[in-house]
Amino acid sequence: MNAPAGTRAAGPRGSNRARDARAPRAPFSFRRLWAIARKETLHIRRDPRSLGLAVGIPMLMILLFGYALTLDVDQVPMVAWDQSNTPASRAYLAQFSHSRYFSLQGTIDNYRELERMIDDRRAWLGLVIPSDFAQELEAGRPVAVQAIVDGSDSNTAGFVLSYAQGITLGYNGQVALTQRQRLVGTTGPAAALELRPRVWFNADLESKNYIIPGIIAVIMGLIAALLTSLTVAREWENGTMEQLISTPVRPPELILGKLLPYFAIGLFDVLIAVLMAVYLFDVPLRGSVPLLFGVAALFMIGTLAQGILISTLARQQLLASQLAMVSTFLPAFLLSGFTFAIANMPLPVQVITHIVPARYFVTLVKGLFLRGVGLEALWRDALFLLVFALIVAGLAIARFRKRLG
Repeated sequence: MNAPAGTRAAGPRGSNRARDARAPRAPFSFRRLWAIARKETLHIRRDPRSLGLAVGIPMLMILLFGYALTLDVDQVPMVAWDQSNTPASRAYLAQFSHSRYFSLQGTIDNYRELERMIDDRRAWLGLVIPSDFAQELEAGRPVAVQAIVDGSDSNTAGFVLSYAQGITLGYNGQVALTQRQRLVGTTGPAAALELRPRVWFNADLESKNYIIPGIIAVIMGLIAALLTSLTVAREWENGTMEQLISTPVRPPELILGKLLPYFAIGLFDVLIAVLMAVYLFDVPLRGSVPLLFGVAALFMIGTLAQGILISTLARQQLLASQLAMVSTFLPAFLLSGFTFAIANMPLPVQVITHIVPARYFVTLVKGLFLRGVGLEALWRDALFLLVFALIVAGLAIARFRKRLG
């Protein structure tokens, strides 16, 4: 049959185009995802500031926190006013000068000099030993030794008082043992109760051993969320997001494509941080290295998706960076157990910490670094990170699709 007048018979090329137009678009294309990932990688290579932010800032923060943030109190300068000046009082002061916690700067002979040395911060602790120190001890009566501590730094003052009390208790034990031996008329060894402490996982109680693993978690969370929130906000500011919207790229492909380069950078940051912790700060890594990178990957996926979610709320880079800081760094630093013990927080704040992903990642990193345990002890924390990553990624995709619509 001939075609009606005024019409043209559709050729093979026209029929192919019609079929392509009617054919449903593939729900997910790895080819389009890879194209977005390549585009984002080129942006990173052309923008040295982003690459410096992604790699240099974590290294700098680990160095600063590793060397500057320490809770160890050693060689505390102290002075003593020994009004007794007897072998007993000198033996007591020797307990302080021979410990690694105190450095005896010398003796003084009046209160005014003691006040001046503490005011000038030449001494953090001043001991005032009464004149009847030896006589009272000889008679078996309690003696009051005054300890004056600079309380302007409450954290250090607490450690100083704790160390001084521990040394005093040890000296009390020696005096009691000597008196008992004298009463029974023997100089041989006498039965005594002795506490022999054994600290697991951090034998020397070095603060860097738990500060460095904790700060790795805090930094990774901040950098991951900050990078992705800024990169999407930059697309909105530059007007290139509209070009991406006009392409066949779907929201899951766009989000995952933008996440992949920063995910690789994040894992590289984790590698650098682990190497710095082990070889620069001598932090022991007793657990499984593959498991460490596995849980780090879960944490990175969740926080990267959190950055995408932030970018759907803020199209300006300044606002996006502020939201990323408030939602990642502050909760991670204050509510993860890295800086302050969660058990010492008020109950409402303890409840809030359960929704802070950094809390679980800090527990995982410390468990792998110091305790050397595996999933048999850490599976609950790893499961939370998995659930967090799935929920936040789903919310980011849904919110992004709605924003594009």
